[in-house]
Amino acid sequence: MVTNDMLVTMRAPKDKSIPAGVFKAKCLALFDEVEARRRSYVVTKRGRPVARIVPMPATTKDSLRGSLVHEEDLLAPIDVAWDEVP
Repeated sequence: MVTNDMLVTMRAPKDKSIPAGVFKAKCLALFDEVEARRRSYVVTKRGRPVARIVPMPATTKDSLRGSLVHEEDLLAPIDVAWDEVP
């Protein structure tokens, strides 16, 4: 972090580098860490970067929160007239 009288900046953390062999052995645990901590990893093979593991953006479109409706009496009559079919 760099501070000044009127300015405070924070540098983005660097991606942590991990060898491909270690990634292969621990990939499921690393996926959980990427999701939970929102941290990125660069997978290297013989010291060369070959892939980057990054967290997916959070989406709330698939959430069902707030979609449940609670009705007190489901068998009570309603005030709307039904259309009769001839």
